[in-house]
Amino acid sequence: MVLSKSRKKVTIGLLATVAALGIALSGCGGTSSAPAKSPAPAQATGKPLDTKAYDKLVNSGEVASGSTVNANKWAKAVKEQGVLKVGGVKSSALFSLQSPDDNKVRGFDAGLSQLLARYILGDAKTSVSVVDSSTREAVLQNGTVNTVFATYSINPARQQKIDFAGPYLSSQQAILVKSTNKTINSVNDLAGKKVGVQAGSTGPAVVKKFAPKASAQEFQTDAELVQALKQGRIDAYVVDESLVLGDIAKEPQALKLAGKPFGDKDEYGIGLPKGSDGAAFVNAWLQKIEADGTWAKLWKLTVGERTGVTKVPTPPAITKE
Repeated sequence: MVLSKSRKKVTIGLLATVAALGIALSGCGGTSSAPAKSPAPAQATGKPLDTKAYDKLVNSGEVASGSTVNANKWAKAVKEQGVLKVGGVKSSALFSLQSPDDNKVRGFDAGLSQLLARYILGDAKTSVSVVDSSTREAVLQNGTVNTVFATYSINPARQQKIDFAGPYLSSQQAILVKSTNKTINSVNDLAGKKVGVQAGSTGPAVVKKFAPKASAQEFQTDAELVQALKQGRIDAYVVDESLVLGDIAKEPQALKLAGKPFGDKDEYGIGLPKGSDGAAFVNAWLQKIEADGTWAKLWKLTVGERTGVTKVPTPPAITKE
């Protein structure tokens, strides 16, 4: 499956010039030759997730007919096992965060996976295997999971190993620094700095292209990178802009965005086993929830209302194989 260059791209444009936001796994996809312009800045609200509204939305999702499920080998296998096995995270504030109160995982990615589970099973039942940038393909290849929802950027290297449904959302690159940092205000200020990136992502390539004089240092997880940043072992952390929101959400007094998002729009896909008929099934479901407004409602609950972004983005055009 190869992405069309003419396919419509959109970005959630959440960060812009926000200096400190009161509100984590890096996808890191493409790059471009110059920083991109950003929309007007978002105003943080600090609003927590409305878990009652979230649960109600997920549990009222459409359920596919038995014939629809049985006609697809991938979906039929999921139904027979009685749970949708998902590769994801449990620590991303806006996309997939486990609650200490009831242990449920909620967020934009988590909600999509639960809506898909309900569509197949009639019940939003998922089991989450925690993945990072270096393990997402492996868990699909060895059958540990049925699908991966983890702000998973579509790129040709990954398409050699797995299939993607979607894309379902777009983002760009952004720079996370300590709130006290006054020297890094754009990607141009990364020269001579120690910049953290996630291993297994295209973060190293992004830094090499846009900040060739920076020293890129690889870490396995978002948590490790944030800790290194706070401890001063790195000066900045380059990651998808949508995920920067989640990190700032957890520690708004300690972290902030430096400058504007940059690079190509990074398109997130839903990972599926290579050669299965899962992508066709998931794409048909994705079109349904985009058309009936469920996608927009979920985005508003998990991202928009919590970041002060009132305009719901238009999802990227779904790729046809």
